[in-house]
Amino acid sequence: MSITSAAELEGMQKISAVVATTLKEMRAYAKPGMSTKALDHYGRGILEDFGARSAPKLTYGFPGWSCISVNHEMAHGIPSAKKILQEGDLINIDVSAELNGFWGDNGGSFVLGEDIHQHQQLVDASKQILYKAIHHIKGGVRIADLGGLIEQEAKKQGYKVIKNLTGHGIGRSLHEAPSEIANFRDPFNKTRFKTHSVVAIETFIATHSTYANTQADGWTLIGNKGGYVAQHEHTIVITEDKPVILTAMNDIWN
Repeated sequence: MSITSAAELEGMQKISAVVATTLKEMRAYAKPGMSTKALDHYGRGILEDFGARSAPKLTYGFPGWSCISVNHEMAHGIPSAKKILQEGDLINIDVSAELNGFWGDNGGSFVLGEDIHQHQQLVDASKQILYKAIHHIKGGVRIADLGGLIEQEAKKQGYKVIKNLTGHGIGRSLHEAPSEIANFRDPFNKTRFKTHSVVAIETFIATHSTYANTQADGWTLIGNKGGYVAQHEHTIVITEDKPVILTAMNDIWN
């Protein structure tokens, strides 16, 4: 969407604060021995307290309130009572929701407890690349150039990017134009970021894979060449200068 009034900005600020708070509190609540279903139920309670509705459930009928992916799962992991979190797991939580006709989206990967499997370097790379990418965005910047920057920064640190998972426009629905804000330079994408528009920018930084494959459950995504993926995501408003980061309170950079 494009922000055209103070009321629209306020609506986006409110829902972005909701999803950011939910993500931050779920991350803090996660503990070894807990099931991903229990973690999702905790997040559900936060969303409901705000009067918000789960975006993946509302839009796609997703079997959970948030997407919780563990270790080799890169995205869209289904919360399950059988999936028990362990010390050192690489966990990704993606929270998106709707409130009063406005939609917000954010996510982040983190290591649970002690980094016994050496995932922290990958997590840090994803965070750093997202920070650099977002602060490169302003009205008129080509989306393809942003993708090139993300891919270049990943390669510098010895990583790859997932090419079929992208950021997207957001605002009055979960996914809007621009529909594909890729993590690589797409020479066919001539679109430029527009001032006052709202987008969700995501990094998908990988150790081995370059494409995400859907598993038999119809949701969970695993890399085509295995390995691990770290994802971080903010909802932002594009300006003529520095973007406004609506989900900044999720503290994924801290």
